[in-house]
Order: sequence, then structure tokens, then C-alpha cells
Amino acid sequence: MKDNIQPLPSDVAAVLGAPKRLAALDAAMPMFLGPDPDFDDIAALAAALFSAPISLVTILGRTDQWFLARQGTPEIRAPSEDSFCARMIALGGGKPLILADARADSDFSKLPSVTDEPHLRFYAGVPIIADGEAIGTVCVFDTKPHARTAPDLLPRLERLASLAGSLIKLKEEARRRMLAAEALSRDEKRHALALDAANVASWLWEIPTGVVAGNEIFYRMLGVKPARPMSARKFFAAVHPLDRKATIDHLRNALASGKEYDGLFRAAKSGRWLLGRGRVHEWDAEGRPSVFLGINVDVTDGQLASERTRLLLRELNHRVKNTLAMLQSLARQTLRQTSDPVEFMDAFAGRLQSLSEAHGLLSDHEWGVIHLKMLLQKQIMPYALDYDSQVEIHKDEVELGPDQAVGLGLVLHELATNARKYGALSVRSGKVVIAARVVSEEGQRVLHMTWHEVGGPPVHPDGRRGFGSVLIERSLDKILGSSVHVEYLPKGATAVIRMPL
Repeated sequence: MKDNIQPLPSDVAAVLGAPKRLAALDAAMPMFLGPDPDFDDIAALAAALFSAPISLVTILGRTDQWFLARQGTPEIRAPSEDSFCARMIALGGGKPLILADARADSDFSKLPSVTDEPHLRFYAGVPIIADGEAIGTVCVFDTKPHARTAPDLLPRLERLASLAGSLIKLKEEARRRMLAAEALSRDEKRHALALDAANVASWLWEIPTGVVAGNEIFYRMLGVKPARPMSARKFFAAVHPLDRKATIDHLRNALASGKEYDGLFRAAKSGRWLLGRGRVHEWDAEGRPSVFLGINVDVTDGQLASERTRLLLRELNHRVKNTLAMLQSLARQTLRQTSDPVEFMDAFAGRLQSLSEAHGLLSDHEWGVIHLKMLLQKQIMPYALDYDSQVEIHKDEVELGPDQAVGLGLVLHELATNARKYGALSVRSGKVVIAARVVSEEGQRVLHMTWHEVGGPPVHPDGRRGFGSVLIERSLDKILGSSVHVEYLPKGATAVIRMPL
């Protein structure tokens, strides 16, 4: 009965609460999860040895005794205050103990389990030792005294306790290995998911066997099917022939030096650019590389962007040289036409602005192609009083390359400035009609374009050809097969342009 429970003696409480013992208990069994069938046979053997009706395999906590296995009782725990085993460990210094009749021992006679139900009399207990500390017991009970106990029984009970201790240790090691394996599996899954999300290929090369294995992305990047481990020879064959030797050399250097491998190569099948990183992960007993771990990242987009930038820089350098040469020619020709600085600056600045507009359009389109409609608008709009009503355009869809755009831009500038000063764009009733058609001549696309002014002041040609006319006719000289012909008819200037595309 609860009222009869004797307070736990201070010396027993001190032993149960000793930090070293509790640390050993926590290391051997961090938590009690209930009775474990793996210990049932130990309890059964103990009961059979002593022909006793009750047997236990227990774990002793600070305040409670937990039963890993039990025979002859339905309980799974008992308070330490009512524990034979707690007193055995504390009073006996952790040595085995046999009580023929508990009523005859003053340390046990007043325990509730002796004075009340179930009226225990006989007890035999052996401590379970872990890290030199008693963490539990294997014990038997009988409600009848045992006048005599065979001397070989206690050593057998000790072996059962040793077996219980080994089993506790093995089960805890197995539990920790399982937790570590689960944690590793979770880490591997997270790692695989992270690599997949980042589109990173990982691979491992077992050098002694020559086998290379990787994740799904690895095989997909190399275009290898089916996705399964392959020989190092096949791995290198998946590298583009032009990059293969450099890749092998980089890997050899990494193997020889132990330093990180860093290489850039193309996959032979897809031609995509792959950045490779890796290093030796393991060495054998003789210090030779045995495992190489690497990753690949698809950098095709960046590589293409870099190449495009290099091409644009080369194109820009070429265009700058051409533009400077053209500016020098424009400056010389303009100076020949006038010695007035103000007049020179007006004429030269306009032509310079024309070049700038063409270059701006080309730059916006990364020095690729621009549409004729855009070039017409850029070059003519600044000189029209009302662009929408004064400029009539009939054209095919025409795309111009850099040389074509710059040359045609100058032609349009000279025609527009001339029309503003003297022709159709100088009055609101004037109009410029432009027709642009693309025809095929001997398999080549050629632009045929006409500029025709109507409704402007009458034209009175004086027979002299100014620099503007010369410039108009020579602006397309860089484009082979091109020509510009200008006529100043009484009703307005007309220009006929032919330019291969």
C-alpha cells in the first residue's frame, strides 16, 4: 500500500542519482520505450534457474525501475522506494545478492512488497554493468523462502546479466546506426534534390576499377543512355574531341597534385558547354588516388553570351574604324565645299548626327539587323514639317545589315536635308514618296528604292554637283554592286537606289 512505502534511504538515493551512473545509463539507453521481447528469454531462463515464479530484466532510473522483460507480473515499472534492486546496488556495492527470506533482513523486511501483497520472500539479483556502472538488474523473486540455493546458480545469473548488458549495448548501437543512416539518407535526398534543382551533375570515379557513376543529370548532360555506370574510357569519349585532350590533362594534373580539377569542355553529342570541378576524395593505403569526386554545371548560355560579347566587340571595333575613316572623309569633303566655320559646322554636324542615328539603331539591335522603316523614320522625321502627311512609304519588309544601314542612312540624310532646304519638305504642301521593293537577281536579294519629291518649289538645276550630291552617290561605295543615281527634275528631286542585301 502506498502509505506503507518507506522513504528511499539517502545513501541509496545518492547512488541512484550519481552523475556517472546516470551518464552511463543515458549512453546505454537514452529512453525507455517499454518492454522489449528480445529480453524475454533472459527473464524466462532466470526464472527457470531458480524455479521462481517471478523474474525481471530491469533498468534503474533515478526514481523508477523500468522492466525490459518480466515474468509473473503484469507491471512494467516500480518506484525506487519499493525496489529490492535499488538497495542491492547501493548497499552491496553493485555485487550480486541473494536473500533466502527478506523478512530476516532489516534493510528489506519493511518494504511494502514484503509486508503486503505479493508478500515477497526470496530474492536473487545481479547488476547489469555498462561503462563500469550498474544501470539495471536481472533478478528473480519468490513468495516462499528458499532455504538453500545451489552455488552454481548465481554465476549463471551473472552470465545472464552480462548477456542482457551486451544486448542493451548492441541494440543501442543498432538504434544509433539506424538514426545515422536515416539522417544520411535524408541528407543524400536533400543533396540530390538540391543538385537537381540547380541542374548540377555529380559523378564519382572509382579509379582502381575505372568505373564512373553519377546522378541522372550527369548522364543527361553527356547524352549517355541508358543512365548507368560506365567505364572511364566511355566517359572521356563523351567529351567533345576538340576538348578531350585538355580535359584529360586537367584531370591527370588533379590526380597527381591532389589539387582541385577545374575545366571547361563541350559534350560530344549535344555540343553544350559544361564546367567541371572536382578533386581526389580518397587515397589507398599506398597514397594513390582511389576515388575522384566531381560535378558538372551547364554553362552553355553564359559561354554563348560571352562569345556573343566578343563578336560584338570585334564588330564594334571594326565599325569604329570604318566610322572614323568616314568622318575624316566627310570632314575633308565638307571643308572643300566651304571655308565658313559656321557653315562647315552645320553641314558636318548634320552628317555626324546621321551616322550617330544609324549607329544608335544598330547598337540597340546588338549590331545585327534593323528594319528599313526604322531607318527611314530616324533620318527623315527631324526634317519634315509633318512626317505623317509629308512622307508616303510603299515598301516590302526589309532588314538591313550594319554597312547597309550606315551607308543608306547617309544617303537618306542628304536627301532629307536637301528636301528641307530647297525641296518638298520645305513647304507643307510638299511630299516625299518612297518606294522600296526587294527583287531577286540571279539568286540574290536586291533592294530597289526610289525617292521622289512632289509639291515642292520648282527645281532650277544650275548644272553644278555639290558635295551633297557626291556624298549621296558615293555613300554606298562599300557595298559591292550598289548604286545611287540622283536627278533634279523641275517638279522635284528624284533618287534611284540599288543595293544588294
